[in-house]
Amino acid sequence: MAAVGYCLTRNVISFRNNVKNNIIIQSFNYLPKRFCSQRDTEYDLVVLGGGSGGLAAAKEASGLGAKVAVLDYVTPTPIGTKWGLGGTCVNVGCIPKKLMHQASLLGEAIHDSRAYGWQLPPAEDIKHNWEGLKEAVQNHIKSVNWVTRVELRDKKVEYINALGKFKDSHTIEATTKQGERLLTSKYILIAVGGRPQYPDIPGAKEYGITSDDIFSLEKPPGKTLIIGAGYIGLECAGFLNGLGYDATVMVRSVPLREFDRQMGDLVADSLQEKGVKFLNKCLIKSIDKQADGKLLISWTSGETNETFSDTYDTVLFAMGRRALTKDLQLENVGVKLNADNGKIEATNEQTNIPNIFAVGDVLHKRPELTPVAIQAGRLLSRRLFGNSSTLMDYDNVATTVFTPLEYGCVGLSEEKAIAAYGEEKLEIYHAFYKPTEFFIPQRSIVHCYLKVIALRSDDQKILGMHFLGPQAGEVIQGFAAAIKCNFTMKILKNTVGIHPTTAEEFIRVNITKRSGLDPNPQSCCS
Repeated sequence: MAAVGYCLTRNVISFRNNVKNNIIIQSFNYLPKRFCSQRDTEYDLVVLGGGSGGLAAAKEASGLGAKVAVLDYVTPTPIGTKWGLGGTCVNVGCIPKKLMHQASLLGEAIHDSRAYGWQLPPAEDIKHNWEGLKEAVQNHIKSVNWVTRVELRDKKVEYINALGKFKDSHTIEATTKQGERLLTSKYILIAVGGRPQYPDIPGAKEYGITSDDIFSLEKPPGKTLIIGAGYIGLECAGFLNGLGYDATVMVRSVPLREFDRQMGDLVADSLQEKGVKFLNKCLIKSIDKQADGKLLISWTSGETNETFSDTYDTVLFAMGRRALTKDLQLENVGVKLNADNGKIEATNEQTNIPNIFAVGDVLHKRPELTPVAIQAGRLLSRRLFGNSSTLMDYDNVATTVFTPLEYGCVGLSEEKAIAAYGEEKLEIYHAFYKPTEFFIPQRSIVHCYLKVIALRSDDQKILGMHFLGPQAGEVIQGFAAAIKCNFTMKILKNTVGIHPTTAEEFIRVNITKRSGLDPNPQSCCS
């Protein structure tokens, strides 16, 4: 018979034997040999980071029989904000952002309802209470924190509230309130995510805040300057403006730089139409607090080099995020980092150190999206502990920017498609459209737009889909699954739409940019 072996999981002892006779092992708590390392370790998997990706990997691994520990600790922001277990998404990202986005949309819906016959107080008497919204959002977050801890306990994952750093490739040094503790593990997963960046200017950390702070801000933000026009900056500007606060976005280059250029410009235009101000091609220079508590902001124009200033109640930095790899002491084990951004370079989540893996926002050239981290974490644990061979597919991941008029997309931008295939090999279908719910309140439809990027040959394989309008996330999710199944324009054109919906506008699209025809709608029902 072949050699077999078992590893003890509670006591750091191992037992191995070549089976020539029938040997029965009864009193040991053991895992199959595939879990075992070449050295005795306390755990099968130690996860650094209690965010979505790390937790998904930990729970999956435990369910497959592995002994797992999760280390998580939140370093407070410069103004002292901290939060519980669950990572960025739950505490200071997707969830509170979507809730405040919804609060903003409800405000708009209240005003729309007059046109539908609802009798309301005068507009000036309809006000929003920031403290009430903040308390409701934070109460929900705390409930999720609690459920997350209970779920880890139920799945027998050990949670350790501690900062972890590498002592060697199998050993983590954890700093807890009780002191130092060493944890040994066969595999170690880095899932520490990232935090917002601050500019190197006077007053930035003393007086500025980030998305880590805005959702728990004790007082109303008032007149707010948002530095940065990525999706976080535009989303914050959108819901703050919708809640009735003066919001200005300072743009260094272009809005939504990583997205389709035409769609990014349309998103910015839609925000401007709703009242958000933009300072284009500008760089912030300093923040000074005035005697009345206001913040005096100085900036220069990148086009004229002139210096300007104005006062604001709040300055929110949304200038990108930095991976939290610096404090892990990765130099002790030689994990390879990208020199420009400090992110981990990995193949199929495996670093250059064979037993050390990474998922989520710490990975170089991977989407910084919660569902991506969750999927990658689960699949990794199945490969490590469940004999799976399924790899994470990072292509054609759908996403949505939750600005007041939402932008959802999947696949290639027009620019990337042209770079990959050449303009002559592409057909770009596009259309403006009229959402039915906009008719009666006569809301602006000027920015409701979609486009489909396809190859010109054969059945016209679809490479990218872009949608700007209400409920964009709900619209684009189904089409994302279709693109995974080699969606084509032939299939799209032969699909019957659900009427009246905004999603059916993709089914109706038939005008190409190449044709030069007017993409504006003529009728809602033909």
